[in-house]
Amino acid sequence: MTTGKKTISIIIVIAILIVAALAYYRYFFVFGEGVKAGELNYVVKKGYLFKTYEGKLIQSGIKSRQTGTLQNNEFEFSIANEEIANKMMANSGKFYELHYKEYKSTLPWRGFSVYVVDKIVSSKDMPQ
Repeated sequence: MTTGKKTISIIIVIAILIVAALAYYRYFFVFGEGVKAGELNYVVKKGYLFKTYEGKLIQSGIKSRQTGTLQNNEFEFSIANEEIANKMMANSGKFYELHYKEYKSTLPWRGFSVYVVDKIVSSKDMPQ
């Protein structure tokens, strides 16, 4: 192998490694994780090619994006597996504490949100 071919091969390998590292960081690196609590608004299964479970939790309190406006705190998320989604669909309207992972970007088979719920910490009925 000549010196020129060897140099080009090394550059190609380094470029592939850099692209792979960037793809891992953007799509698979867990940027953050935590627990959010609130009343479950809905869980739906939707998608064009990949059917994923999506949900919305309404948290207590209000927030304001612009001066003079009020809005509920809403947490929109995707759900990691079907078992969790089915439990939540059967108990819509309950108060949930959900553990989630935050990614930098979405993947079609993971859902529409960068927040992916991977377990239910607790569930209880809303006070009347």
